[in-house]
Amino acid sequence: MQFKNVMVETDGPVAVVTLNRHEQLNALSYDLVKDLSLAMQALDQDEAIAAIVITGGEKVFAAGADIKEMADLGPFDERVQGRLAYRDRINKISKPVIAAVSGFALGGGCELAMSCDIIVASETARFGQPEVNLAIIPGSGGTQRLTRLIGKHRTMELVLTGDIINAADAERLGMVNRVVPVELVLEEAKNIARKIAAKPMLAIKAAKEAVLKAANTTLDEGLDFERKSFYMLLASEDRKEGMKAFLEKRKPQFKGK
Repeated sequence: MQFKNVMVETDGPVAVVTLNRHEQLNALSYDLVKDLSLAMQALDQDEAIAAIVITGGEKVFAAGADIKEMADLGPFDERVQGRLAYRDRINKISKPVIAAVSGFALGGGCELAMSCDIIVASETARFGQPEVNLAIIPGSGGTQRLTRLIGKHRTMELVLTGDIINAADAERLGMVNRVVPVELVLEEAKNIARKIAAKPMLAIKAAKEAVLKAANTTLDEGLDFERKSFYMLLASEDRKEGMKAFLEKRKPQFKGK
């Protein structure tokens, strides 16, 4: 896959998507978000890929929206509506997505990281939703995901002040899974992706969907969804193979069926 604003590399069942507007600090322009969305959707449909890593490189993840592009746009401009539509498609990727974050992840960059399933941060990572400084608010899930991650009061402080926090504080608040030296952040994210990729994909996708459901439903609805997914997996060939291999003390051979 060839895109102007993102680079896609594959390493076995793991794909790495790198934001590629480094001179603009990976500002999330319409074209970048479109390219990222198309790349992610293609990888989601590629049966050879089991997990996806998103990174911006060692210096910056994404410093936010492209303000130069947005400055003269109105609410019904296609580039505003279109960017949000492409962002929605990124959020609906069925395969596990791991963010490898170094440097600034601000505004839309912070929202992009939070939309991933796992976040590995380097010691240089900085997170924040500073949109209030531009007389706007987060528009790609910042108020909603951050509240679910760290609670109402801490979210209010970050969103209303526009403050930026470091990686250690983000880990303490539960925003990121772990913090590693900058030179290790991508490899650590890929290691997690490889570990996930070695698991049966039907179960991985079902587990991801069930966990995401917890944020959007009541407990009873979530439990009902989880149970139906559990019953569905009982009918899979992978479930039979996994349990048979366990009893026979051998490595299972999963086929995604």
